[in-house]
Amino acid sequence: MSEEKKNELEKTEKQNEQIEDMGQLDLSDNEKQYHIHLLSIIGEVEGHESLPNNSKTTKYEHVLPKLAVIEDSKDVDGLLILLNTVGGDVEAGLAIAEMIASLSKPTVSLVLGGGHSIGVPMAVSADYSFIVPSATMVIHPVRSNGMFIGVMQSYKNIEKIQDRITGFVSSHSKMTQERIEELMLDPTQLVKDVGTMLEGEEAVKEGLIDEVGGISQSLEKLYELIEENKKKDA
Repeated sequence: MSEEKKNELEKTEKQNEQIEDMGQLDLSDNEKQYHIHLLSIIGEVEGHESLPNNSKTTKYEHVLPKLAVIEDSKDVDGLLILLNTVGGDVEAGLAIAEMIASLSKPTVSLVLGGGHSIGVPMAVSADYSFIVPSATMVIHPVRSNGMFIGVMQSYKNIEKIQDRITGFVSSHSKMTQERIEELMLDPTQLVKDVGTMLEGEEAVKEGLIDEVGGISQSLEKLYELIEENKKKDA
C-alpha cells in the first residue's frame, strides 16, 4: 500500500471516529482550504443527570470544552453547527448557546428537522442562521417537574429562567422579547401544550432565523464570514 493511500485511510478512520464518538468533524478539503469545525447538536441536550442509554443526546461536557478548543486554535477558521434537537436541559442549552455566541471565530447554524425548545437559543447564537424549509422550531414556556415547596417562589424562579431564554433569543435574533412571549403563550397551536410551532419560512418571517437554506448556502455564508474576518485581521 502506498504512503498516500495509507494516509488517506488513516484520515478516513479518524473522521469516522470523530463522527461516532462526538458527532463532530473537521472539514478542510474545500477549494478555499478553510479549516471548518462541524458540530452537531442532536436529540436531547443532556444536563446534570444522565439520560437513558437508548436516548440520542448532546452532552454539554463534550461540547463546552470543544468550543473552548475551537476558540483557542489557530487552525480553525470557522464553526458550522447542525441542529436537529427536541430541546432538553435549560442550563446546559443556555451554556452552549452563550459559548457559541461569545466565539470570535465566524459561526453559522443550520436547523434540520427540528430546533425545538432550548434548541432555539442555540440556533440563534451563531453569527448567521439557516433553516431548511421542512424543519420546525417550537417555542413554548419553561416546563418543570418534581415537588414544589412554595408555589409563588417556584413560579417566580421559572419566570426568571424564562426571561433569561427570551432575553437571549431576542438579543441574538430580529424578534422582540414581547413577540417571543406572545408566541410562547399561544394556546391554539399545540395539542397538549401552549406555544407555537414555526416552519422554515415562518421562522424567517418572524425574524427568528436569518434565512431559508441548506448545507450549500450555510457553507457559502461561512466562507464569506471567514473572508471578512481574515480581512479584519490583515
